[in-house]
Amino acid sequence: MEKELPDCPVETTLMLISDRWKVLILRDLFTGTKRFGELKRSLEGISQKVLTANLKSMEADGLLTRRAYPEVPPRVEYTLTELGESLKPVIAAMFDWGMDYKRRNNSPTSELTDALGSILH
Repeated sequence: MEKELPDCPVETTLMLISDRWKVLILRDLFTGTKRFGELKRSLEGISQKVLTANLKSMEADGLLTRRAYPEVPPRVEYTLTELGESLKPVIAAMFDWGMDYKRRNNSPTSELTDALGSILH
């Protein structure tokens, strides 16, 4: 069964990435495949339940793939699909806007911010 999408393309995009955690998951996966634990550590404050729900939703939307290995302990890896990768310019525009906002408000940036900028551009 196909998902009914809003008429407005902006609303469609927001429907797919409007959750704070989804945008940050995308940010982390732009650098390559990550294991569940790596994502959990990177996303300070996210619960395991919320991370799992967001990853399942993003997989269902075709933004990432999940690969489980038949090992003990279990190993699961997440990778962006071509569709997920296509969101990079959207997130880069958000990054640029946020950097401009920080500059206008005299807010310092960090090495992490500089590294993220080089990944997105």
